[in-house]
Amino acid sequence: MISSRAPGKPFDLSILLIHAVLILGSLFILFPFLWILFTSLKSGEEILRLPPTIIPENFTLANFVAVLTIQQFPRFILNSFIISSLSMLSVLLTSVLGGYTFAKFNFPLKNALFVLILATAIVPFEVYMVSVYLTVSRLKLFDSYLGIIFPILIMSFGVFFIRQYALSIPNQLLDAARIDGASEFWILARVVVPLCVTPLLALGIFAFSEAWAFFIWPLIIINTKSMFTVELGLMTFHKKFYMDHGPIAAGAIISILPMLIVFLILRKRFIQGVTLSGMKM
Repeated sequence: MISSRAPGKPFDLSILLIHAVLILGSLFILFPFLWILFTSLKSGEEILRLPPTIIPENFTLANFVAVLTIQQFPRFILNSFIISSLSMLSVLLTSVLGGYTFAKFNFPLKNALFVLILATAIVPFEVYMVSVYLTVSRLKLFDSYLGIIFPILIMSFGVFFIRQYALSIPNQLLDAARIDGASEFWILARVVVPLCVTPLLALGIFAFSEAWAFFIWPLIIINTKSMFTVELGLMTFHKKFYMDHGPIAAGAIISILPMLIVFLILRKRFIQGVTLSGMKM
């Protein structure tokens, strides 16, 4: 094995300690996920056994079969995918419009409006949930995809995120396009958006995961089981006097997989986008 340490250079103990801390931290973060994964592969009797076993003695896929056949879980997954995709597209569109506007245009009360948008990011959804509920009620959007994504059509963090990256785009590049007769929408679509692909991908992953994990709002406005999301579908395994721990764990693993796969595919772009968006204030 070839060592990365230069010849003659003394061994740095601090590097070893840093790697040890990082490995321990990674194991600490991964342990709950591994516990759920192993629980989903256990029988009901083994799940309730004391003392508990970490690795299943007899691996079984019965919990996954129960989730995918007994309940309408494929339908729940489809609902969550549609809701998350629509929310993600709306967030990307509004964020690039708002972020580009605040980064490259001057208009009255610009800074005050931007501060106001940032202030909404720290307000919990539960604070204004009642007003949103009344609005959705008047619009008669209960039990509909639009009603579910109504509170997450716009993300104030997304406006801030794209605005930070758009500040790094040279004004001379935009002015050259204007001199050539390009309209503002043409500049946005053909110049700004291609330059913001990396932060948009990072924001898209974040918006998709936020919508996928949305629970309290769908719980309030959804009445029919066919409109349940994955999060609500997991709740169906909570019985009156007991819980089906195995199917719940299997459903949780299934619900995690789409976000995990997307992140693994786009992780480099995600990290790069988060890093580059903070280059300029």
